[in-house]
This record gives sequence, structure tokens and C-alpha cells, in this order.
Amino acid sequence: MSANREASLALEESRLLEQPVTPFPLVVDLDGTLVNTDLSAESFWALIARNALCIFAVLFWLCKGRAHLKRQISQRATVDVRRLPYHHEFLDYLKEQHSRGRRIVLATANDEQIAHQVADYLQLFDMILASNGTINLSGRHKRDRLVAEFGEKHFDYAGDSKSDLAVWYSSHRAILVNPTSRLSRKAARVAEIERVFKRRETWLKPYVQALRFHQWIKNLLVFVPLVLAHRFLELDLLANGFLAFLAFGLCASSVYLINDMVDLPADRCHPQKRLRPFAAGKLSLLWGLGSSPLLLTLSFCVCLALPTVFLGMLAIYYGLNLAYSLYLKKIVMLDVVLLAGLHTMRIMAGSASVAIWPSPWLLAFSTFLFLSLALVKRYGELVIMSAHGGETVRVRGYQGIDKELLASMGCGSGYVAVLVLAIYMASGSAELLYSRPQFLWLLCPLLLYWISYVWLIAHRGGMHDDPLTFTVRDRSSRVVLLLVVVTLMLAK
Repeated sequence: MSANREASLALEESRLLEQPVTPFPLVVDLDGTLVNTDLSAESFWALIARNALCIFAVLFWLCKGRAHLKRQISQRATVDVRRLPYHHEFLDYLKEQHSRGRRIVLATANDEQIAHQVADYLQLFDMILASNGTINLSGRHKRDRLVAEFGEKHFDYAGDSKSDLAVWYSSHRAILVNPTSRLSRKAARVAEIERVFKRRETWLKPYVQALRFHQWIKNLLVFVPLVLAHRFLELDLLANGFLAFLAFGLCASSVYLINDMVDLPADRCHPQKRLRPFAAGKLSLLWGLGSSPLLLTLSFCVCLALPTVFLGMLAIYYGLNLAYSLYLKKIVMLDVVLLAGLHTMRIMAGSASVAIWPSPWLLAFSTFLFLSLALVKRYGELVIMSAHGGETVRVRGYQGIDKELLASMGCGSGYVAVLVLAIYMASGSAELLYSRPQFLWLLCPLLLYWISYVWLIAHRGGMHDDPLTFTVRDRSSRVVLLLVVVTLMLAK
């Protein structure tokens, strides 16, 4: 099968090489065509990630026109063109055309500075046409410039969006990249279609990945107060718990979208995170910009059926989570403390939804345990990145040489959580809720094993997921979780 495919590709390449090169230049769009992303949107997010207050300056620049806005943003924010998600099949086609002596022109609505950076990296283009701070080179403006440069119907054009229809109307032939079926039909009415480069992946999978439904497992923490109070069979309280779970899930997905858009440069340097939908160019940043506030609105609508205290706690959670995504995650040690606090807030919000308030023992235990898991997350990232970049690698302010310190603090924090649990049982407080509290002592060795096991996996470079997500997927962790449940049932 492989040999037949290689022979077919070789035959196709030979046939293309035998075809005469068209005398018309090939004009290429940038966003969505040459690269599977929107570089103006990426520059915007790079600016916001550096200083969130720049959003007010952006509104002022926009009043002077889109071309002026793009010029101001490009002067203040940089995009690493080496790691952009290029459309590799189309790029190979351009290289083949270039090798045969065809003139290749880059024409983009992006600012000239970004266009020149891409052109300097690829070394394919004979001419660059881009927005100049005054004229936004898109749609009819692009068509008029190309007609003035090459003449009506004397150039071929490769594009991907509805705004390119005006350009195709005046082009000799059209090349479509990642088109919808509707766009393909409209383009066929105004120009001769030379070639179509289709996206091979379905649209649904990237959307689901971006919302990170697998991370909703963390929101099961809202049920902890209900379970520990032995009231999980009360249907009215259970319904409130499910609503709290849904509200937290929608709220968290809203922040995940913002986090992934802000983290684009860092994610593209990470061996696993570079496959995330926004980083890989599988999902439009404009979709993320529209979906995030929609998810947040739905989350707060769900809260209308829950106590007002829960709504207040969810609002605080969102504010802290957003601050973490935009800025606080860059502050060493504060980031892990905040992560631990956000997990504990899920338990507190769950308590607010059912009016069962957590004990100081539970809050202390969860704080130390989640601090350990937050540290193992950072430690695991450092181990993975160090394997690719050496000890000089940096991950959100942490350096490769910090691994040992993070490990000692993380293991210590996990063991302190077990100590809090032991003191709780020794104090006699457990006798108020459990008829056989002596069984609860079995939790200590189980947790000691699991915490040590998780850190060992991270030390070996196997912590590719969030620790709680890892727990659900890992067989040994699932066995420990099952034994914990059995132990609680025996103690009850």
C-alpha cells in the first residue's frame, strides 16, 4: 500500500513538472491560507498577554481605522513566525511553483511588519503587498492594488474567505484553501478554480478539544461536601450539586479559551501543548473570542437556580482564574498557591450550593493536597521541557534547575495533607459522622502511596496531563480511588 502511494505521488510530481509554468504570478493570502491562523488576532492576544490594560488603547486605535490598529499592535507585539501553523500541503505547492521559476507574491491584510517577517523566514516571495497603517489591504482594496500592479485577469490568487471573492473576480484563476462548500460554489461563479486544498480534520473535534471537557472532572469537587456529609441521596441537594457542576464547567471552559489564546507562543514551544486547537491552527481565534463570553453568560444563567452565595463564589473564582490566565501564572510560587486555592474554592462553592459548610479540617487537607498537585504540574512541565531544552529551559518563570526544589516542596505538602487527615482522625472529630471511624486510618497509607506514586511518575517525565486528569486515566490511581471509596463505605 505504501509503495503504491509513493509511486502515485512520484507520478503526480512528474506530471506537474512537465506542465508549463503559467506566465501569470501567483498571489497568496496569508491568514487562513498560508497559515492556519489569524496573525492580527494573535498579535492582539500577544499584546493583551503582556499588558491587559492595552485593551483601552486598542479601542482608541480602532477609532482611527483597522489599518492604523494593525500598525500600532504590530509595533508593540511580536509573533514567532518560525512556529506558526503553516498549511504544509499548500506550502509544499508554493515551493514547487517557486522552484519552477514562477513569480510568487504575498498579499495580506496584515501589517507590513508581520508580512515581511513571514517572507524573510520562508524565502519564497518576489513581492510583498500588505496594509501600511493607512490602507487595510483586504477585499476590494486588495483587488484594486493587484489589478493596478498586474492588470485585470493577469494573476492567479489563492485565498480562503468570503472577502477574497472580490479578488477572485479579477483574477485569472482561483486557488481555494480550506474553503467551505458554500465558498467553493461562490468562487466557481466568479473565477476558474485551478486547485482546492481542503482541511482534512473535521470541525467538531477541535471545538470539543478547546472546551476541555475532560478537565470538567475537577468540578466533581463540588460534590465533596455532599458526600462527606452523607447526604448525597437527597435529590434536591443532588440537583443543586449537578447545577453547580455545570456552572463551574461552563465558567472554566470560558477561561480555558482565553488561556489557550494568550498562551499561543508558549504552547507552540511545548511538545504536547503545541497540538492544542488554537496553537495548531485548527480553530479560529475569532471563534474563541466569541465563544468565551457566551459560555460565561450561560454559566451565570445556571446560577440563577442556586443560592446567591454560590453566584458570588463563582464570580470570585472567575475573576481569580482570569487573573491567573492573564498575569498571575507568570509570578513564581504565587501561581501554584493560586491553583491550589482555585481547587479548594470548588469545594467551598459546592458547600454554598447545598448549604453544607466545610470543616476547617477539610479546607486544610484540600489546600495542602492541591498545593502538592499544583507543584507536580509545574515540576512535570519542567521535566518534559528540560528533556528538549536542557537545564536552561524556562517554564512560566521557573528554571530547569528548580526541579529539585519543587519536588521537595510538593512531596512535603502532600505528606502534610496526610498528616492533617491523621490528626483529624486522632482528634475524635470523625466519630461524629462515622460509626466505624477506625477504618478511616486505611486512608493514610493509600494517600501516602498515591502521592509518592504521582511524584515518581512526574520525575520520570510521564506527567503529560493535569494531575487530576492523570488520576482518572491512570490505572493505579483508579485502583487507589476505588479503595478510598470502599474505605469510606466501611467507615460509615
